[in-house]
Amino acid sequence: MANTVKELYTPALKSFIPMIYVAWADGLLSPSEAKIIREKIQSLPQLNVEEKQQLLEWIDPSQWPDENTFKSWMALMKDVGSDTHPDETQSIVDLGLAMARRGNTSIAQSDLAAITEALTDLQKQINFAPPAKFRALQTDPLEKPPENILDINLLQRIIDGDNYEDKLRIKKLLSDPVFDRKIIRDKEQYRLKILHWLKLLAAHGYGALGYPTEYGGQGNIIKYASVFEVLSHFDLSLAVKFGVQFGLFGGSVQHLGTKKHHDKYLTAIGNGELLGCFAMTETGHGSNVRDLETTATYDADTHQLVVHTPHNAAGKEYIGNALHARVASVFAQLIVQGSNQGVHAILVPLRDENNELLSGIRVEDNGYKMGLNGVDNGRIWFDHVKVPRENLLNRFGNITLLGRYESEIPNPSKRFFTMLGTLVAGRICVAKGALSAAKSALVIAVKYAIKRRQFGPDHAKQEMLIMDYPSHQRRLLPRLARALAADFALQDLVTRYQHTSTDDLRIIETQAAGIKAYTTWFANETIQECREACGGKGYLSENGLADLRADADIFATFEGDNTVLMQLVAKGLLSSFKQEFNDAGFMGAIRYLANQVSDSFLSINPVYKRKTDVDHLLDPGFHRHAFQFRQRKLLYSLGSRMREMFKKRITPYDVFLRSQTHMIELAKAYVEMIILEQFQNRLNQIDNSLEKDTLTTLYQLFALETIEQNKGWYLEQDYLEYVKTKAIRHTVDRLCSQVRDQCHLIVDGFGIPDHLLGAEIV
Repeated sequence: MANTVKELYTPALKSFIPMIYVAWADGLLSPSEAKIIREKIQSLPQLNVEEKQQLLEWIDPSQWPDENTFKSWMALMKDVGSDTHPDETQSIVDLGLAMARRGNTSIAQSDLAAITEALTDLQKQINFAPPAKFRALQTDPLEKPPENILDINLLQRIIDGDNYEDKLRIKKLLSDPVFDRKIIRDKEQYRLKILHWLKLLAAHGYGALGYPTEYGGQGNIIKYASVFEVLSHFDLSLAVKFGVQFGLFGGSVQHLGTKKHHDKYLTAIGNGELLGCFAMTETGHGSNVRDLETTATYDADTHQLVVHTPHNAAGKEYIGNALHARVASVFAQLIVQGSNQGVHAILVPLRDENNELLSGIRVEDNGYKMGLNGVDNGRIWFDHVKVPRENLLNRFGNITLLGRYESEIPNPSKRFFTMLGTLVAGRICVAKGALSAAKSALVIAVKYAIKRRQFGPDHAKQEMLIMDYPSHQRRLLPRLARALAADFALQDLVTRYQHTSTDDLRIIETQAAGIKAYTTWFANETIQECREACGGKGYLSENGLADLRADADIFATFEGDNTVLMQLVAKGLLSSFKQEFNDAGFMGAIRYLANQVSDSFLSINPVYKRKTDVDHLLDPGFHRHAFQFRQRKLLYSLGSRMREMFKKRITPYDVFLRSQTHMIELAKAYVEMIILEQFQNRLNQIDNSLEKDTLTTLYQLFALETIEQNKGWYLEQDYLEYVKTKAIRHTVDRLCSQVRDQCHLIVDGFGIPDHLLGAEIV
C-alpha cells in the first residue's frame, strides 16, 4: 500500500499535502483562505500544469477530498512521521518538505526552495493549526491505525441535524479577533467585555431570532437555541447574559405581553438598544414562584400599578442583567379591588437614559460568585414604584379601564401555570447550555487522553496512552455516548416546542423540566470527571475546565432547582399530563392510575432474566422494554403507595413528603426513556454508513450502561438475574473498547473549534 501511495504524487504535490490536510481536517479552509492558496499556487512557475490542476481541485471549498484521497495523505504522513521525532518537526512546512525529499531526487533544490518560501508565506497568512495537530498523525507502535476513517464533516452534519449551517455561521463570527479568549478576573472589566459582545451579537441579528419577523426576527426558537448552544462552548457568561436579555426578558414581553407591548419594546430589545432583566426569584422564595411577596396594587384613581417590596427578604434576588438593565419584567402578586389575582408580570423602568436609578428603585450587586462573573447579577427592591396600567403584560390577565380584572382563564392556578408554560424555552436553552459545557469538557479530556502517556509494560519503548487504559475509557466514553443521546433528545424537544399546539404544551413542559434537570446534573458530574481525568493539567485555568466547572454549576439551580423540577415531572406523570397537580386533584390522579395501570404492564418474558447472547443485549427492542418497564413499574408502585397512604387518612402534603425520593426516581426513569426513544428515532433516520455504525455503537453504550447503572433496581424487581448483569457489564467494556478506536474522531464530530474551547492542552 505504501509504495502505491508514494507513486501517486510528485514531490511538489507531497510538499503541499500536510498543509491542505490540516486545513480540511480542522475545517479551516474557508473560501477566502482557499483564494489565498489558489493565488499562491498559480503564481509558482516551479509547478507544472498537472500539479497546479491537482492542487486546485484539492482546495476547492465546494467539495471535500474523497475518503481515498484522505487515506493516501494519511499514509504518506505516517510513513515519513515514523522516522521523524516530534521535537524535530517544527511546522507543517517541515513535514511537507520531509515528504517531498523522501526517496526523491527528481526535484531541483532551487525549485524546492521556492516552494518552501511559498509554503512558509501561506502559513503566515492563514491561521493553520499548531504542530501538535499533525504530530498525532505520526506512527505510534502501541496503536493500530483504523481500517476506516470517519467522514468528520458528515458526522458533524448528522449530529447537528438541521442546525448545522446556523451553528457554522455563529462559530465563524466567534472566530473574529474581537471575541478574544483573554481571561479576565476583575468582574467589572469582565462584565463590560460581555456587554460589548452581547451588543455585537445583537447587531448581527442573533438576539432577535426568536421574535416575529416584523420585529427584526425570524420567529425561530430552534435557531435561537442553537446560538445559545454555541455561545455556551465559548463563554457561559456570554450565553447566560444572552439568554437573560433576549430569552427571559424579551421572551416575557413576547409571550406574556400583547401587540402594544411588542410594538413598543421588541425591536429595541432584539437589537440590544433596550436592555432588561427578568425579576422573578426572591430571596425568601426561590423555587416557590406562586407565593412571591412582591405586590403590584392597582390604583383605580390614577390608573397606575404600585409595585412594592414589603420587606427585605421579598427583594428580587440573583437577577441577571440587573446592573445594566433599564427595564425589569417584575413578577408580583397582582391586587385589583382588594383581591389577589395571583402572580403577573409588569414592566418596571429601573434607570433613565443616563443609566441613573429611578426613584424608589434600589439595586445591589451580588458581587463575586463561584462562576459566571461576567454576568451582572444583583438584588432589586421596589419602594411603592408607580407604573402605568399599560405596563401589565396582559396576555392572560388584564385590568380594564373601569378598574376590573378579567381573564380568559378564570382558574388562578391554571392561569399561573399557563403563564409559566410560555417561558419553557428558557429551560430548554439551559439544558442545551449545560450540555455544551459537558461536551466541551469531554472534547478536552478525550483529546488530552489520546496524547498523554503514563506507565506501560516494561518491554515497551514508550509509555501507554492513558486512553488505552480500560479504566480511563470507562470514565469518559459512556459519558460521550450519554452526551450525544441528550443532544438528540434536546433537538427533538426544541423542534416540537417550535411547532407545538396548546394541547401538547403540557407534555413539552414536563419533558423540558425533566431533561433540564437530568442534563444539568449530568453536565456537572461530567465536567468534574473530565477535570480529574486530565490530572493537574485540568486544574489550570488555561485549559478551560476550571471555568467550565465553576460556570456550569449554577445551571442545576436556575430556571428551576433540579430536585423540584423532577418532582414536577413526577406530578405531571401522575396526572397523565391532562390536569394540574394540586391537593384537590391528587385523589383523581391516583384513581386514574388505579384504573389505567395494571399488572399487565409488569408481566415480562421470564427468558429475559437470563438471556445473555450479544445479539439480544444489543437489541433496541430489549433496551426499550427495559427502560419502559422501569418507568411503568415506578409509576405504578408510586401510585399504589400513595393510595395506601390516603386510605390511612394521611394528608396530601404528608403523602407528598413521604414520596419525594420515589418521585425523583420515577422522573429520572421517564427522562431516560424519552432520551432512549429519541436516540433510536435518530438512528432510524440515518442512511447506512460508517457514521451510522459509529453512532449505533454509541447508542448501544448509552442504553446498556444506563441499565447497568440501575442493575440493583432491576435485580430487586426480578427483571434481570446476576448472570445477565455480568454479561451487560462485559458488553459495556467491549463497547468502550470499540468507541476508543474512534473517540478522537467522534469528538471532532461535535464540531467545537479550538478557539471556542480555549484549552491549551488540546
